[in-house]
Amino acid sequence: MGAGYRAWVGEALQRIAADSQRSADTHLIPLALTEAPGVDLYLKDESTHPSGSLKHRLARSLFLYGLCNGHIGPGTTIVEASSGSTAISEAYFARLLGLPFIAVVPCGTARRKLEEIAFFGGQCHEVEPPQVYAAAEQLARERHGHYMDQFTHAERATDWRGNNNIAESIFAQLRNEPHPLPRWIVVGAGTGGTSATIGRYIRYRRDALATTHLAVVDPERSVFFDAFAQGRRDLTGHERGRVEGIGRPRVEPSFVPSVIDRMLRVPDAISFAAAVDLSARLGRRVGPSTGTNFAGVLLLAAEMAARGEQGSIVTLICDSGERYQDTLFDPAWRVANGLDASGNTPIESTSRPDPVAMGQSPG
Repeated sequence: MGAGYRAWVGEALQRIAADSQRSADTHLIPLALTEAPGVDLYLKDESTHPSGSLKHRLARSLFLYGLCNGHIGPGTTIVEASSGSTAISEAYFARLLGLPFIAVVPCGTARRKLEEIAFFGGQCHEVEPPQVYAAAEQLARERHGHYMDQFTHAERATDWRGNNNIAESIFAQLRNEPHPLPRWIVVGAGTGGTSATIGRYIRYRRDALATTHLAVVDPERSVFFDAFAQGRRDLTGHERGRVEGIGRPRVEPSFVPSVIDRMLRVPDAISFAAAVDLSARLGRRVGPSTGTNFAGVLLLAAEMAARGEQGSIVTLICDSGERYQDTLFDPAWRVANGLDASGNTPIESTSRPDPVAMGQSPG
């Protein structure tokens, strides 16, 4: 590695560090749940990042990971397989470093997301959903670039022990609240990186280990719920999900089921209804994956209230609803896609067996 290359990498790392220093932490917003007295809900608002979503943290980590592993250098074309939000955030950092960026996205990705990728200087390469992984790998080879591969590297690129990751930030912001150790943290799984980071950090904290549990919500047409319930990693699906950003047709390498305490499978109609409901409560619009989170919160809060239990629940506002004007917030689109009512399909639930109670070694 020559002096010029080393100098460029050093400057790139400095630019990312400076960008991080300019960005304040995201807000933790309290929201009263009249239907669950005694349960305090907090919403970690990840939509306020410069690139507009939770994936800003992941993109920063992936760029640092690529730079420090020698995969990214001057002029490297960055390629990613993404349904939108990760690609938007990676396009932001690629522009910051002056690097070309190509997002391989499934056909039918929300038009607003494609426009935001283009706004940050990225190109979009649309393919049929099953082809996104192979197409991204091929493009990276053709351009002699670097395939970021968020689905493999998400759980290892983030320092789960701290360094202002999302888990550390949540616990720090709760420090002076009535219930500083939450009963539940509720997140969705796309790559699996966020749930892996939070689940590991709960254990690392030790003081939270007996109190705080991690619930992962999964939409229809995703295999994570069944993979968790059956203890399998070979499951695949063939239908495209309708909740962008979470749920996958295969068990991604970054999905770590051993740190998850409970999984909930939320029908898509409930996710969309919950997003509209939460938007009305907040006075601003949130995206459909946030609706999936909120549906899980309401179920868990109702269970706590029924037991007379007090405590706190934390979940995420993943991105703004402004990206979904033509889908989630278009009543005609919801009707056409059978998402205009929650129906009678219940939320499914499954918990991880306690290995100690079963006479097994943890792990």
